[in-house]
Amino acid sequence: MPGTSSTTFATQSAEPVASAATATVSWPLWCSVAAVTSVVIGLHWDVSWHRSIGRDTFFTPAHVAIYLCGILAGLSCGYLILSTTFGRSPAAAGARAASIGVWGFRGPLGAFIAAWGGITMLASAPFDDWWHSGYGLDVKILSPPHAGLAIGIFAVQTGALILVLGQMNRASGAAQRLLRGLFLYVGGVMLTSLLMFTLEYAGAELMHSAVFYRVIALATVTVLVAGARASGARYGATTMAAVYTVLLCGFEWILPLFPAEPKLGPVFQKVTHFIPNGFPILLIAPALAIDLLLERAAAWPRWLLALACGTGFLLVLVAVQWPFGSFLMSPGSRNWVFGTHYLSYFDRPEWSHVQHLFLRWERTPGAFAAGLAVALGCAIVMSGLGLLCGDRMRRIRR
Repeated sequence: MPGTSSTTFATQSAEPVASAATATVSWPLWCSVAAVTSVVIGLHWDVSWHRSIGRDTFFTPAHVAIYLCGILAGLSCGYLILSTTFGRSPAAAGARAASIGVWGFRGPLGAFIAAWGGITMLASAPFDDWWHSGYGLDVKILSPPHAGLAIGIFAVQTGALILVLGQMNRASGAAQRLLRGLFLYVGGVMLTSLLMFTLEYAGAELMHSAVFYRVIALATVTVLVAGARASGARYGATTMAAVYTVLLCGFEWILPLFPAEPKLGPVFQKVTHFIPNGFPILLIAPALAIDLLLERAAAWPRWLLALACGTGFLLVLVAVQWPFGSFLMSPGSRNWVFGTHYLSYFDRPEWSHVQHLFLRWERTPGAFAAGLAVALGCAIVMSGLGLLCGDRMRRIRR
């Protein structure tokens, strides 16, 4: 409903199922937030482990951090479902009033999604170990077992997001502000995780190619628009982009402080410390453009607002990332702040990013223009999807 504030929309779109006083921040919710934090740390640590050491054993600290997410989400959300279903206390009765039913069990929608995601993550673990035992190292990030793991991670993060959202939409005052902050934080972590799976197309050597902008639009626009729309925060998209930026800067600056050396070959680059996964993309600028458009053009029809948000996102991203990509290829970025001098032990000397050269994905100017047009179309479609999801998310109470 364009032009309607989030508070008004939330009041009119669903019947009240619990008073604001009952919408407190429960410990299962905090466990869900801890779970999504653990997995994003584990993912970046694991990729850095592969780039610096190789795969030496399944039970690395990075893997423990990843699968701790599944354990935390499964146990906490499982407890929440069981206590809501079978509890006899007044609190349990109130929780059942703000729950849904699945196969005879009662619980918040987010708890069911997160619990399923946790089980999926844990089920992928032995498959991943078998895959590496049979086929060796992964050639791509999204190998079959990693695809199952990614689905589970996305489900846990989506479940945590909806779990927070259901309580946020029932709360008021200080509790609602706290829950809104947690919602945007989880959204920022989800954004970081999604970009983790685009690393093969998000390197500095591709920042002058249309494929980079298409992949980033597909991975980020829906989360930014939906999160900003659903939260009702003035700078919701910018806040989520800031969470991503802080996390990536932390990984970039902390990981190289710890020693590491390759245990697999062939070794083409000397590695003595953990290799981080790259300086963050400058998402704050296009995210701010989305926030300003959502605020100033809220009364526009959804299709027109999607057109504006998608176009604004891509134009601002190209405007800031293109020259920043040139900087990342220059000697001025080869320091601990931007980290473009860090190379994986398996990086061959002839590879473009090792030589600090742009990789021309599109061979002709016409192909580049066509690719950029596709990226624009992706940004607009993902903006429309984000607006649709964000408006529906405002209605969630259970």
